[in-house]
Amino acid sequence: MFKDFDICQYLSELAIKSMLYEVSATPKPGLVDRNNAGAHKDMDFFTFMASSAALSNTFYQCAKAGTGFEGKALTELMNSIRPIGIQGEKRMFRTTQGINTHKGLIFSLGIIVAVAAVQYREAQSLKMQVEKICDKVKSMTKGISDRELGNVSKASPCTYGEKLFQKYGVKGIRGEVESGFHTVRTHSLPIFQELIKSGKNMNDTLVQVLLHLMTVTEDSNILGRHDWETLEYVKTSAREVLDRGGMFTEEGKQRIIKMDREFIDRNISPGGSADLLAVTMMFGALKNL
Repeated sequence: MFKDFDICQYLSELAIKSMLYEVSATPKPGLVDRNNAGAHKDMDFFTFMASSAALSNTFYQCAKAGTGFEGKALTELMNSIRPIGIQGEKRMFRTTQGINTHKGLIFSLGIIVAVAAVQYREAQSLKMQVEKICDKVKSMTKGISDRELGNVSKASPCTYGEKLFQKYGVKGIRGEVESGFHTVRTHSLPIFQELIKSGKNMNDTLVQVLLHLMTVTEDSNILGRHDWETLEYVKTSAREVLDRGGMFTEEGKQRIIKMDREFIDRNISPGGSADLLAVTMMFGALKNL
């Protein structure tokens, strides 16, 4: 398409950009942003900057696996990028001194980058069709929740995701990926597109989209720290703020700031919604919005 154009570099840059935009959006109730560290004692804005910078090669290698994919079933591509993701996690933990900043996004954005590389090879266009990418993601990850969560012994769940699945039946990011990012496609991406096309600035758009995500996401971060009642409290709080205009009215902005203080006091971090915000940004970038 362009002389010396490197699709792997391009997709890696979009993934890093999506992560950086997500953490930069301010104010985000209970989450790390430019104002504060939210309901977190072990990380801050600069931890996220360092972690993001460390992952550029991880996403580059995921894209490279996509461009070189010659298999018939996309599940084979999943097997190819899994070791890349594991190495990316190790690089993240090295950079952050053991703090989990981006494990969920290494998984979800790594998959998107790999599939987008396959899609580019087929269509030779940088304006990508997200629906086709999501259909490929569904094929690539079909059955992943049952394989990784459904066969765990009830007596000895060991990972965060396994424990939440057994306690609440929540599949977390695995379920979202397996659905072809249903929550993003049906809720956050249409709102993101509408706000960007109407001329709203990026910061306010991202915070507004986050609030919408908080009303529908079965957030594993919240459930892991608290319980289902707290999750419903978060959903209700986000709806009330949106009913008052969210980031686009003065009353809404003040309520978001108040919600941030409340979430920090109650140790609530809607990190699952934050990850889906980064995925929303990624899809928007792939569509050249």
